[in-house]
Amino acid sequence: MTKRHLYIVFGLLVLSSVAMASTGSDNAYAIDNFFLFICAILVLFMQAGFAMVEAGLNSAKNTVNILFKNIIDLCAGALLFYFVGYSLMYAPEGNGILAFAGFGFIGEAGEPGAGVLNPQMNWLFQVAFAATAATIVSGAVAGRMKFSAYLVYSVVITSLVYPISGYWKWGGGWLDALGFYDFAGSLLVHGLGGFAGLAGAIVLGPRLGRFKRDGGSRAMPGHSLTISTLGVFILWIGWYGFNPGSQLAVVGVDNTNAVMLIAVNTTLAAAAGGVAAMILAWILFKKPDLSMALNGILAGLVGITANCDSVTNGAGIIIGLVAGILVVLGIILLEKLRIDDPVGAWPVHGVAGVWGGIATGIFGGHPLGAQIIGSLVVPLWGFVTMFALFSLLKAFNFLRVSEKEEIRGLDISEHQEEAYAGFQIFTAE
Repeated sequence: MTKRHLYIVFGLLVLSSVAMASTGSDNAYAIDNFFLFICAILVLFMQAGFAMVEAGLNSAKNTVNILFKNIIDLCAGALLFYFVGYSLMYAPEGNGILAFAGFGFIGEAGEPGAGVLNPQMNWLFQVAFAATAATIVSGAVAGRMKFSAYLVYSVVITSLVYPISGYWKWGGGWLDALGFYDFAGSLLVHGLGGFAGLAGAIVLGPRLGRFKRDGGSRAMPGHSLTISTLGVFILWIGWYGFNPGSQLAVVGVDNTNAVMLIAVNTTLAAAAGGVAAMILAWILFKKPDLSMALNGILAGLVGITANCDSVTNGAGIIIGLVAGILVVLGIILLEKLRIDDPVGAWPVHGVAGVWGGIATGIFGGHPLGAQIIGSLVVPLWGFVTMFALFSLLKAFNFLRVSEKEEIRGLDISEHQEEAYAGFQIFTAE
């Protein structure tokens, strides 16, 4: 074999190696992005879970209204997050408090490779989170808010409030620089939405008949715990997109191990939250309460979301147990304060979200001081901004339906539709 032949063989080997490396890089790029695509679908499916939980825990006469609010959160929210929200949250440059890259900003695709996300795919995953933050409030204000007022709220939180505080951490803003850590959104998604819901419940006031004049309260049970239970199972399944998906990659030993740890911690915390809430409610109310156990599961999921990649399995169980206890105590506190939150949105997402942020410092090895600051600032941002918005709407008599409309039910008064045919007899006016 001549030198010329040797050069040719060597050249072919080099080209073959380059081609194989290129193929491996392309495959890693495809796998990581497809993994995130599946996770985005799971998070979007959580909208169905929220809709079922909220509808089941409320009166049948308000079912269409609740379902409609969950639908519009996603439809309007996706458009607003495309045109404005994503640019506010992920602009390449900002001053640590605010950033904006222009209307309709998504970004440009980089060189394909392992751990590299297609910007279209990244937007799809992030918009699912934005829709989740918005829809949390729906249950807290159920049964008495005008649909038009809810539309205004949905626009503001999706396009401004959520993206701005999201930028503070996930966009590289001041909380990120401080060392605050929130892996998948115990605070940036759930804490924000939970405290926004608390603001709505306070400004709106309780549903008619919820509290007695002598200081007592009346139970107003939902129309279908079957539907609510199904909703919790859907949310639990969807959370495997929420938490493992936030690793943003699965190719490689480190990423694969992280995704598996995250998935197991998510499972253990949810289970522990359900058990803890059941036991505490059983002790306090002398009976096992299904709705408390359901909220305990969700609280466990919320609590582990900030730290699921950073804690051991044992710590995940402890975080879930504490979250399950806190959600029961939070529901009791709302009752004492005569604040009407029909689905327990604030205890589940607000209280458990704050606990998740602090637990990240206690068990996850992240700076506790930064965790405390972030766990206070983000909920406060959600509460203050939404309290101001709801108060403004109330001042213009644009917030709450009339007593007659509330008694009749929002399905008929707001939509002239029924979720269950024949439930009410009405004539068009």
